[in-house]
Amino acid sequence: MAKWGQGDPRWIVEEREDGTNVNNWHWTERDATGWSKGKLRELLVGIVVENEAGRCEISELKQVEGEASCSSRKGKLIFFYEWNIKLSWKGIIKESGAKHKGLIEIPNLSEENEVDDTEVNVSKKKGDGDILKDLMKTAGTAKVREALGDYLKALKTEFTMGMILPTKGMATPERTVKRKLSENTLQIQASSPVALGVRIPTVALHMTELFDTAVEQLYSIFTVKDLVQKFSKSPAVLEAEKGGKFQMFHGNITGEYIELLTNKKIVMKWRCRNWPEEHYATVALNFVPTLGQTELQLDCKGVPVCKEENMKFCWQKQHFEEIKGLLQLTTLNG
Repeated sequence: MAKWGQGDPRWIVEEREDGTNVNNWHWTERDATGWSKGKLRELLVGIVVENEAGRCEISELKQVEGEASCSSRKGKLIFFYEWNIKLSWKGIIKESGAKHKGLIEIPNLSEENEVDDTEVNVSKKKGDGDILKDLMKTAGTAKVREALGDYLKALKTEFTMGMILPTKGMATPERTVKRKLSENTLQIQASSPVALGVRIPTVALHMTELFDTAVEQLYSIFTVKDLVQKFSKSPAVLEAEKGGKFQMFHGNITGEYIELLTNKKIVMKWRCRNWPEEHYATVALNFVPTLGQTELQLDCKGVPVCKEENMKFCWQKQHFEEIKGLLQLTTLNG
């Protein structure tokens, strides 16, 4: 038996006021379900395959059912994931210009199977166009499996940042650590020794909404201060130019314009007040004119996993619905 104070450090669990999992002894678990759904959408939607006969693209993540998690015990990471995924694809035959659509089904992506052995089923709606189906079954399936492999790599690296904490032997002697921030990294300033920053698990969101107005009017609602104040029902600070700052909803939303293409596209750095300090997401708004309407396509990357539902609520309730109310009021007054 080891003498008092001379035990193997692997078996020592210290009591800490901050609740730190010292020496990674305790069992910890992190839910990766929400993060995974966003990452799978990001990696799979938009995949394109092409040859001399035709061109196909994965256009939509129709269904993603299942769950994923990561557990840590004694410094080891244990992964669990099980997914049933359905994707829509569309294609065009170059010679005739004929367009066709179909589905891709991945019935069992799990840790029980290697990615290369994962079942990927390609189908097409009735009619001609088997040449496109063949393209998706060969080159398309290969790219899908490659994307699934990228998801698993990200799950085991990007998502797990900060789960394995530095042990005493790894700690630096400095009492305060300041690390340069990357886009998704928390700055850590602690009185106790820290070796690494903590990467924030994030998700990507994609939302679309139709508005009964012209592109010019909808674009102006996001770039004209008076209109922003009307739909947000609160004071706003707005500098609608590249590098310009904005602030809305009593300072709860702040950010900066990265790119503005008049009546076409707006790209912003975006953060909510209750997000981790200095963390920003990237929000891209694409304005697509349709018959008598405008489709707004929102793509957002870098949303903290735990804030995904809040972000969806913010855009659906506080933006889309309020803007529609403003447009209705404008039409009635007009």
